[in-house]
Amino acid sequence: MFFLNKNQKIIKKLQIIFVLLLLSNLSYGLDLFPSLGGQRAGTSVFTFLKIGVGARTAGMGNAGVSLANDATSLYWNPAAASQLGRSDFTISHTRWPAEMEYSYIGYVQKLNEHIYLGFSAGALYTDPMEVTTVYHPYGNGDYFNYGDMFLGLTLSHKMTDRFSYGFTVKYVEETLADLDMKTVLLDLGTYYWTGFKSLRFCVSLVNFGSQSKPGGTYLKPIKDGGNEDANYALFSPPTEFRIGAAMDIIEGEKFSTLLSCQLNHPVDNFEYFVFGLEETIYNQLFLRVGWLGNQSERSWTTGAGANFNISGLNFSADYAWSDFGVLGDVQRIQMSVKF
Repeated sequence: MFFLNKNQKIIKKLQIIFVLLLLSNLSYGLDLFPSLGGQRAGTSVFTFLKIGVGARTAGMGNAGVSLANDATSLYWNPAAASQLGRSDFTISHTRWPAEMEYSYIGYVQKLNEHIYLGFSAGALYTDPMEVTTVYHPYGNGDYFNYGDMFLGLTLSHKMTDRFSYGFTVKYVEETLADLDMKTVLLDLGTYYWTGFKSLRFCVSLVNFGSQSKPGGTYLKPIKDGGNEDANYALFSPPTEFRIGAAMDIIEGEKFSTLLSCQLNHPVDNFEYFVFGLEETIYNQLFLRVGWLGNQSERSWTTGAGANFNISGLNFSADYAWSDFGVLGDVQRIQMSVKF
């Protein structure tokens, strides 16, 4: 009887998982099974929380749950913060469609070899928009503001040299004219090194919390032709379950290649896969490409980056371009410093 050694067993399991994921993705593309998740589209609030942060991760198709390179890890998987090894400060800016801007800032403080604290904040905003009415379709001279923001506090604990976990508590707020909605959400994550080369498996559950609604009331028409005060309806947050893996499939002193793959399960849409590749050249230059499966308007991403050392500090700069179909493209820039 042939007995598989430990590494062969791991490879066999990975092959089975990969085939199952591939068949599942093909079934969606061929419409062999109904896309029940698509029926939930548009049923959540605070959807800006689904905008991926970080140019490095964006260049790799947003397959970021198993990447741990800078403070954008706080967004993808709070457990990844304790894998950085150093303190890190990162800023990122995204030019979103419809003339909107999204800015992110993250900071990870290393307390000791096992415990890391993180702070993150993000804001989606645009210029004031003019009010339009039936009689003034091009604007009546009045303006209103729209904006979303979140503040997050993260604790990440590296229990062993192979396993870490983390959680983030987030305050989230959305403002549209005189309507204001706010809540507190929770992110959870785990990070596990398998021991087979650089392979790691990671899981995160993000934006978990109770339903929310705007404060105040609105006038609701009734049958007799009048109006009555009514409360706004409750909506769920954009909770998403992510599971992914990453590994250096080519390792060398001058060149190396990192492969990252991820399955996302959002509560307000169907499941989809993302894959990313990163080519490292002399550990200073980086070329990236990513692919998003089962997405109607998003498909390919690409990006590049570089890092350099100055007085014991490690600086990095990254850029990413994403194809958004009829919506145009999305561009991201990012700057990070490790110390």
